[in-house]
Amino acid sequence: MAQVELVKLSKQFPDGSWGVRDCSLAVDAGQLLVVVGPSGSGKSTVLRMLAGLEEVSGGEIRFDDTVVNARSPQERNVAMVFQNYALYPHMTVRANLAFPLRMRRMAKREMAAKVAAVAATLGLADLLDRRPAQLSGGQRQRVAMGRALVRDPALFLMDEPLSNLDARLRAEIRTEIATLVRQMGTTTVYVTHDQVEAMTLGQRVAVLHRGRLQQVGTPQELYHRPANTFVAGFLGSPGMNLFRTVLRGGKEGGVTLDFGGRRLPVDTRAVAAYPGLDQHLGQPLIAGLRPEAFVVAESVAATSRIDVQITAVEPLGHETLVHFTAPGVVVDPGPEGAATSTRPLTARLAGTFTVIVGDPVGLGVDTRHLMLFGPDGRVLGWRAAGP
Repeated sequence: MAQVELVKLSKQFPDGSWGVRDCSLAVDAGQLLVVVGPSGSGKSTVLRMLAGLEEVSGGEIRFDDTVVNARSPQERNVAMVFQNYALYPHMTVRANLAFPLRMRRMAKREMAAKVAAVAATLGLADLLDRRPAQLSGGQRQRVAMGRALVRDPALFLMDEPLSNLDARLRAEIRTEIATLVRQMGTTTVYVTHDQVEAMTLGQRVAVLHRGRLQQVGTPQELYHRPANTFVAGFLGSPGMNLFRTVLRGGKEGGVTLDFGGRRLPVDTRAVAAYPGLDQHLGQPLIAGLRPEAFVVAESVAATSRIDVQITAVEPLGHETLVHFTAPGVVVDPGPEGAATSTRPLTARLAGTFTVIVGDPVGLGVDTRHLMLFGPDGRVLGWRAAGP
């Protein structure tokens, strides 16, 4: 397994457009890093440059402190799994797994032992004599992974490997992948557009947008301390509610938040998380509240309630997602704090909560975990608040 480092990695295409610009990050040996972003963010381009399938326009790729920019894919000892399984249909599972070892002219006994070991790890031992057409989608994906892992690669690359599977199978396979990476100890870079996959799989997660690295950290760090409005709105299901606001000095030195036609008191713990917040009072800001920050109004003080209009309801059994608009709220400022839209806000409420679309409803607002961003979309100076 290799320690991998990208240093100001860039890729410019022949038409002059940039796929990736100045991307710097490190992957520790044996770590699973997930690279996530929307379509066109540059995540697959990063993966292809790591594999040696795409020429680097600028910067360096280092494996264990050795620059590998000029090395071929074979010389890098990298194994890659794509979203299409690319199995040989005329070969059995055993032959598919053994194929890369045959290309290396490995001795038959050693080859059989390696295939048996990988098949046992992936739960394929009873399927070795079947052909791909006789396998389910999940089984085919395991074979594709096994064919990569049997080579003992220094780096394991996965390009949206679960996108062809149904939702239930995706959940099962991603759990298996996380377990497998821990067992094998192979350094792994996993690319996906699915932020749920990113948050549940990654030991660390790197977020890309328009070819630039936005933030890298643990799933918890990205969820609770997003660096900008793009990360805040992209990660989470649903993402963070973002809206324009103004903070004002309240009574007895407190701070209030302009929201929903009201001035809501901001919890002292949220205020303490932003040293120097006084200098931003009265100035336009972007505020962020996770869907779980909203509660049924009866459970909070009247000063922390807003009146909203319900636009859609998603009953999910264990919880109910309620989409709503509130007076005077401008939502979704965009990743750079620019263009606006009229997209509604979202609250995550108990599954027992019932409401009819179009009804006016009172919601309580919990500001303990309020996030604050400048007009440019970047988080204000933040530090961890107390419990």
